[in-house]
Amino acid sequence: MIKHVGTLLIDTERLHLRRYTMDDAQDMFDNWVNDAQVTRYLQWLPHGDIQITRNILDSWVKSYEKPTTYNWAIELKENTQVIGSIAVVQMSEDYEWFEVGYCLSRKHYNKGIMTEALKAIIRFSFLDVGVNRVQAFHHVGNSASGKVMLKSGMKYEGCLRQYIVNNQGVFVDCDFYGIVKSDWGRN
Repeated sequence: MIKHVGTLLIDTERLHLRRYTMDDAQDMFDNWVNDAQVTRYLQWLPHGDIQITRNILDSWVKSYEKPTTYNWAIELKENTQVIGSIAVVQMSEDYEWFEVGYCLSRKHYNKGIMTEALKAIIRFSFLDVGVNRVQAFHHVGNSASGKVMLKSGMKYEGCLRQYIVNNQGVFVDCDFYGIVKSDWGRN
C-alpha cells in the first residue's frame, strides 16, 4: 500500500536530492533546461528564456503542498550547484507503481551521478512510499539513459513503438525498463 510522504530530502554519497526553490532558476537555465543537446530526446524544447524556467519552477514549488509530489533538484554536495532533475512523472495508486524521469547537465554526464540519484529514488520509492514497482523509459536513440536504468537495477522490458511525441512533434519508439520490489536488492 502506498503511503505518500512527498518530496523528502535524500542524501547520497555525492548528492543532495532536495526540493526546488525559486533560487534554483539560474542553475537550471545554465546547466540543462536551455541546452538543446540535453533536451534533444525529450518531449519539451530548450527554454530559450529564463522566464520560462522561472514559471515552471514556480509551479513546481507550489506543487510541494501536495504529498503526492515527488520532484527533486539534484544538487552536488561539493559546491551546492543544481545540476539536474529527477521526478516521479506518473504514478498508479491502484497498481502501486511510480514512473521516473530525469535530466542532467551535459557537464556531468558519464560520472555515475544519475545512476546514484536513480538508485536513491528507487530505494525511497520502495522503502518510504511503499510502491511495488518503479519504471522508466527513454527514446531509443538515447542509449546512455538505458545504461543508467540498467546500472540502477532495472531490467529492460521491451520497446514501445511510437510511444511518445518528441519535442519536434514526431512519434518515437521508446525502450521501457522496470524493477519490482521483490527483485530489488538482489542485484
